[in-house]
Amino acid sequence: MVSKLLPGGRLGLWQLQERLSEGGFLVGLIHLKSLTRQVGQGTYSNVYKARDTITGKIVALKKVRFDNLEPESVRFMAREILILRRLDHPNVVKLQGLVTSRMSSSLYLVFDYMEHDLAGLASSPGIKFTEPQVKCYVHQLLSGLEHCHNRYVLHRDIKGSNLLIDDEGVLKIADFGLASFFDPNNKQPMTSRVVTLWYRPPELLLGATEYGVGVDLWSAGCILAELFAGKPIMTGRTEVEQLHRIFKLCGSPSEEYWKKLKLHHATIFKPQQAYKRCIAETFKEFPPSSLPLIETLLAIDPADRQTATAALRSEFFTTKPYACDPSSLPKYPPSKEMDAKRRDEEARRLRATSKPRGDGVKKTRTRHRAIRGIPALEANAELRANLDRQRLITHANAKSKSEKFPPPHEDGGLIHPSGSPRYVDPVFDPPDIPFSSMNFSYSKEPIQTWSGPLADPAGVGASRRNLKPSKKDNRKDNRYVLNNQQDNM
Repeated sequence: MVSKLLPGGRLGLWQLQERLSEGGFLVGLIHLKSLTRQVGQGTYSNVYKARDTITGKIVALKKVRFDNLEPESVRFMAREILILRRLDHPNVVKLQGLVTSRMSSSLYLVFDYMEHDLAGLASSPGIKFTEPQVKCYVHQLLSGLEHCHNRYVLHRDIKGSNLLIDDEGVLKIADFGLASFFDPNNKQPMTSRVVTLWYRPPELLLGATEYGVGVDLWSAGCILAELFAGKPIMTGRTEVEQLHRIFKLCGSPSEEYWKKLKLHHATIFKPQQAYKRCIAETFKEFPPSSLPLIETLLAIDPADRQTATAALRSEFFTTKPYACDPSSLPKYPPSKEMDAKRRDEEARRLRATSKPRGDGVKKTRTRHRAIRGIPALEANAELRANLDRQRLITHANAKSKSEKFPPPHEDGGLIHPSGSPRYVDPVFDPPDIPFSSMNFSYSKEPIQTWSGPLADPAGVGASRRNLKPSKKDNRKDNRYVLNNQQDNM
């Protein structure tokens, strides 16, 4: 599969588009009228709302941002496509296809359009989730994570804005731009520069490069507590401050933990004073059945976080009131994290313009509170800066292009050409079996897998290099319309 998509060493945009077309991955071209209807932002992409001119369906188009001169950036995008094609679950976004624009030399991933994300809902004025509603959302999140982990995929960026919700209340995990394949029986070191700061587990903050499903479970624990608290629970502005907040809430790590971490320089982050774990006291207003699950998911040692399967069987979901059905959730007006940011910016602007400015009056700097449920820009500064330098720069003193991306010994999920000594085929699909955050075993017997093309209506995926334009082809070329003038969008 990887060799089909990425043959040879270097691969640019047009070569990738040709391979995708020949393999039946592309479903059409895009007609660009206006790229101003942005509804979201991914790790290395922007997301736009568009209309399929053939079916009339509203879709989300994820415009991939990458540099033709950096083949490694193409591989990051290709890895996301491979991961999305390996996943098939009601609580994980489904890649509907790929489209390309020859006008802008861009590639777009096509998804069903979702009206909400959890961060947008949580930050909306007047919305406070009940216990059955929280259970419903968290159960769907853990079900999606269970599927990802059983397919050997780490998401590595679970947060409210990456949890999309449709009008039927169905939650889907989205944005696999930082996701990676992993093999627990053949651990490959991976970069620690992943996960948004407020949801990043302590082992990543300390620089661990060998980790497992525990990183996603920590983020899920932060989401669970946040939904009950009505705001993020640990809002550090720097990595050091975030570690300090974690230790104050979850307790100081034991000596055994520092030895197991095997990072000699990490000991400099040992807290000067011993902190006692105080999750139960801090969240005493939460439903009693939620506390054991929060304690488990926010365990300092990733091995103690267990699995998504174990979390789904916890007391939290087996005691009344039970999780409500997604279809019974309230029908909210469209709300996404980007909408909440715009509301906050507009409110700040109005406050600034409405304040009287008298001569000689000393101006004081107003400290604005962060939007509930949404990390401030500085909270994710390290990750954003890292990605802006062509994704996950692991060498502080990089001098060449090859040093701008983590080599395979630093991120085992990277894709390398088939036949390369560094190549690791990530396409394997063992049966769904639970396993621990650190290790487990599974059968090495050959497994039947399928890696056929995405839906390809009327052979649109065939190579277009030798085809003459026709009326029918023009219709495909204009299949997706992005136009902020259309009221029905």
